[in-house]
Amino acid sequence: MTTARERLVEWLRDAYAAEQQAETMLRRTAGQIEGHAEFRAGLERHGAQSGEQAQRLERCLEQLGESPSLIKTVTGQITAFAQTLAGYVVGDEPVKAVLATATFAHMEVSSYRILIAAAQAAGEAEVARVCEALLGEETRFAEWLDRQLGPVTSTYLAEGAGSGRTAAAPGLVG
Repeated sequence: MTTARERLVEWLRDAYAAEQQAETMLRRTAGQIEGHAEFRAGLERHGAQSGEQAQRLERCLEQLGESPSLIKTVTGQITAFAQTLAGYVVGDEPVKAVLATATFAHMEVSSYRILIAAAQAAGEAEVARVCEALLGEETRFAEWLDRQLGPVTSTYLAEGAGSGRTAAAPGLVG
């Protein structure tokens, strides 16, 4: 039977991989967004913060005598790369980016709530405290993204959506 501590370690590894994925995805997505300065800057800021969050999760794992999962981390990086590439072949990058990022942020909020409950069940008060801080950061980011949905969509539409423009990556689509 799996113990609360074993699940906590597994889920911390998942959260670590998700933060690594978020850092890559946010930085790359910000780099392909044209205009939408506030949205782009927010993605860049949270991309950097995601790297810091991954470091805090790694310290939690080390505190438990564990380390991140290489397989989960590499899988997350591949997924982030694929998500970024997908943005090159659509014409509505900013709208799809705000949608995907908001969805991912809300998933992270739920993940941290689960981690807090698991840490408490495993008697790991320090891990729970770290996850509570991370939950606050992710909640603020998710709320900020929710406020970006309307403005990003409106700006995109006002800039001539549907005019046939795309932001194709060189060599990917013509």
